[in-house]
Amino acid sequence: MASLVLTNSSQLTALKSYQIKLSDTLSYISDAVTLPDAGHHSGHQWYLCYRCVQGPEFESVKGRDSRAFLIPFTVMLFLEGIPLFLVELGIGQRMRLGSLGVWNTIHPWLGGIGITSCIVTFFVALYYNVIITWCFFYLFNSFQSPLPWANCPMINNTEVPECEKSSETAYFWYRTTLDSSPNIDELGDLKWWIVILLLLAWVVVFFIMMKGIQSSGKVVYFTSMFPYIVLTIFFIRGITLKGASAGLEHMYTPKVEKLLDPKVWLDAATQVFYSFGLAFGSLIAFGSYNTPDNNCVRDVILVSITNAFTAIYASIVVFAILGFKAMTNFDKCLANNKMKLFQHNLLPNVNVSTDIYESTLANLTAINATMDIDLETCDLSQQLNQAAEGTGLAFIVFTQAIVELPGSPFWAVIFFLMLLSLGVGSQIGILEGMLCTIFDIELLKRIRKQYITASVCLICFLVGLIFCTGAGEYWLTLFDSFAGTIGLVLVALLETLAVMYVYGHEKFTQDIEDMTGYRPGFYWQITWRLLGPLLMLCVLVSSVLNLILEKPHYKAWDANKGMAVEAAYPDWVMVVAILMITAGVLPIILVFLLRRFQCLKLDVSIHQGAIRRIDTTVSTKEMMGDVDTTTSFGVVWAVFYATRATNSLHTSDRLGCHVPPDQ
Repeated sequence: MASLVLTNSSQLTALKSYQIKLSDTLSYISDAVTLPDAGHHSGHQWYLCYRCVQGPEFESVKGRDSRAFLIPFTVMLFLEGIPLFLVELGIGQRMRLGSLGVWNTIHPWLGGIGITSCIVTFFVALYYNVIITWCFFYLFNSFQSPLPWANCPMINNTEVPECEKSSETAYFWYRTTLDSSPNIDELGDLKWWIVILLLLAWVVVFFIMMKGIQSSGKVVYFTSMFPYIVLTIFFIRGITLKGASAGLEHMYTPKVEKLLDPKVWLDAATQVFYSFGLAFGSLIAFGSYNTPDNNCVRDVILVSITNAFTAIYASIVVFAILGFKAMTNFDKCLANNKMKLFQHNLLPNVNVSTDIYESTLANLTAINATMDIDLETCDLSQQLNQAAEGTGLAFIVFTQAIVELPGSPFWAVIFFLMLLSLGVGSQIGILEGMLCTIFDIELLKRIRKQYITASVCLICFLVGLIFCTGAGEYWLTLFDSFAGTIGLVLVALLETLAVMYVYGHEKFTQDIEDMTGYRPGFYWQITWRLLGPLLMLCVLVSSVLNLILEKPHYKAWDANKGMAVEAAYPDWVMVVAILMITAGVLPIILVFLLRRFQCLKLDVSIHQGAIRRIDTTVSTKEMMGDVDTTTSFGVVWAVFYATRATNSLHTSDRLGCHVPPDQ
């Protein structure tokens, strides 16, 4: 009987270990697809597509063709992203400390780095749920046929002028969804439908964080694989659509001369930070959950390969759909022109071949001058270049393409379900990364974790009401552009310098070898000690100079023109942007000065204990049992946080259980 019990226990242990490893694998996968944001960084694969789709009209504003973006992004990924990923994961696993503890241990003067990471994460969390709110709105409006953005609204049997001047999808986005103000100066009223859905989004996030594995453990499997299922469905449908090849050709045909533009490299370098969630502080904390002999090098390589594969996969899907959308508009343009020529008796019928149509156009110059035929310019390349900017990629361009698909409500529902699942999981990872740091503050140890979590969610909701106004999208773009960029780059630079030159590159290299059995070679050494810091310094300096020399712009909706137009941020808004940047950077400077000159004893405010590896909450214990797993449990959360974190494997209460590690 004893042997039977032992056998059953061993089988149960093996089963639990297998389940954890499977969850780990799905968590790696879940990072590879992320939510589209306001046009910058929060959703790194979709942002990659957004950057590559922009063409001449964007080039006229910012002086570059972003179809060259893939090349610098790949270079920066290998020289900056992957090396720093291993630095954060490795130092967390070696020291078994959270972000605050690691930098205080390496040197007390560096204690502000963890605080800066927390503040930057807070800024991102403020606006990220608004994107989820928009997904909710579109999802709820997708359960009808025809889709509400398929046609312009009618007044007295006449299309609304604003919609007629723009497009059905643009009107639905700017007027029906956002009810946009003409500029950022005019906040306008709170949009009650956005407020309600924002509250819903925060309630969903809060309860998922509170329930942890008890309620959302099974959801991990869904949220990890569902995006891939949807991508595959769109992939199969997309590559069979007319115009798909044109979209892919547009994607993978860069203008090489644009590689000489430093701004393209600046964008690529900044984007790499969001691809892995670098400098947010979470990777360090998540790495501390690994067992000391976990192969973190393997984890880094696995996540990197997954990201690269999914970037390519998602790009094919996106640009196949965009090519179809562009071809559809191109065909409509040709049909309209043929109809006009037919009405002027210049074509025998509207179904003439392309050769006859083009020959007629070639001989039309003199006739057009006398007959005043108002023909449109039908250019497929121009249609591709006008594909998207910012939020338009998901909420304007994709919705327009979905309308053209047979059974459009079905495609709309699964598309926005995918975005919603990605967004909720990402927001949970963002918040838990921030709460991990907050729970480490000794002054807050007496407060129950649930109360702190609820307070953070409530504060984020209240501050987020500014995104529910008519100028909400403009403010979201401002936060997305300034809240984290400079602060993250500075944190990443200081982290690399601290580990390489304060902690010591030889010591860190030996640590990696002791933990993994692999000694980092030339590639790692040259990127850690020279190329990585040099690139980050260039990015940091360029970001500051760009902020000073070029007044930032945003896209404001002009109802009279029926289009989004460039507008400069007013001075008072730029003051807000500078204050956000300063708030993120200031803790690094303050902690350094206070400790350097011993102005104040700060050590009492930071709990110096390490994070316990596994058995930290009831939900985690029930999942783990007595298993002393050797799987990469920390990287689960590392990958979770890298802008896509799937639903919680741990509760936020776990994040606060910082106690001395098992000896």
